[in-house]
Amino acid sequence: MNKIAGVFIVISSFVAAQQQMSLLDCEEAFQKNNLQLLAEQYNINMADADVLQAKIWELPQLSGQINAYNPEDKKVFDVGHAKGAQITQLIYMGGKKKNEIAFAKSNKELAQLQFSQLLVDLRSELRSTYFNLYYEKLKLENTDRQLGYMNDLLAAYKVQSAKGNVSLKDEVRLQTLVIQLNNDKIGINKDILELQQSLQVLTGVTDDIEPQLSEAEAKETLALQPFGDDAELKKKAIENNADYQYNLKLIDNSKLYAQWQKSLNVPDLNVGAGWDQNGGTFKNEVNLMVGIPLPLWKSNKGNVEKANFAIQQNQKNADFQRLNLETKVQAAYKTWKSQYDQLTQIKSNDLNNMELVYNGMLTNFRKGNVSLIEFADFMDSYREAALQIYDMKNEIMQSAEQLNQLVQTKIFY
Repeated sequence: MNKIAGVFIVISSFVAAQQQMSLLDCEEAFQKNNLQLLAEQYNINMADADVLQAKIWELPQLSGQINAYNPEDKKVFDVGHAKGAQITQLIYMGGKKKNEIAFAKSNKELAQLQFSQLLVDLRSELRSTYFNLYYEKLKLENTDRQLGYMNDLLAAYKVQSAKGNVSLKDEVRLQTLVIQLNNDKIGINKDILELQQSLQVLTGVTDDIEPQLSEAEAKETLALQPFGDDAELKKKAIENNADYQYNLKLIDNSKLYAQWQKSLNVPDLNVGAGWDQNGGTFKNEVNLMVGIPLPLWKSNKGNVEKANFAIQQNQKNADFQRLNLETKVQAAYKTWKSQYDQLTQIKSNDLNNMELVYNGMLTNFRKGNVSLIEFADFMDSYREAALQIYDMKNEIMQSAEQLNQLVQTKIFY
């Protein structure tokens, strides 16, 4: 009884470690728990702090002086008869503060676009991983189903081979099929473990995730087609792709930086007031003080030139990014269309017929109506075809997700 209870506890623990989740559930967990996303959010917060810092002016400066030695009365630190104080404030000229604040705000917009792109990339990785896991699980189920029958058959042949009723060659032929299926299973299980690990990191869910996607939902998703053609998709990508928008914003950002650097060439004013007890023309003299650097040369000329070159560089980068984005969209659309057309050539009846033939071969082999060679050849072909069909469906999902990622307008759900 204790052994049974122990086994039950182990099984219960294993089941508890599995968590059924829909794609929507995974996306919600991802947005709530993903550590990369949470860390990237701080870049926006830091950019906010930079805007706040840019608005702060230099502190006023207070200075003073006292007498160190009075030569007339021969007194040291004659504070009672000689002291003074000044207070000064730096006044920015040429719109420096305004330009600095505008540049800081532009940096925040860049940080927001970087966050948006990371969100898109990670979300796309999540969806891609989810569909990969879904189809790997189906491949595992199919392989396990074949293995179950083939292991039973091999066990029966081993018994008959030992009795001399069937040849050792037939037993080895069946053993080869079982080895191939086990090899498939090992590869599939390895992929599943890696995908589970990726999903756990992306969603922050520590349990193994079991995709909750029905066959009908998968078929509906596979049947969806993007609106318009690749020209319309390119247009949508140009309008919405955060990575491209980042490069466009970088041009504006570099222009604001150049404007700020130019304004740094304008001399600033130092304005203040001073009081002197005994050292001026009058006793207890109060004076207005104004200071300005002599603009004999442009002290920030090199930085201005550098900023202007950055504008040109960012314009070229944006042109490249646009071309790169358009070609990626075009290639992704063609890839999806080719895969979609290829899958649509395989009709539901063809798949049903494939299963009917599979079941028929099993039945007829049991009855002795099919030779071992015919049966083994069919099983080998069926094994490869079943895996390829799941891969074809998965590749369409992956191509569709790549289009979603590039265009960043929901095309496939």
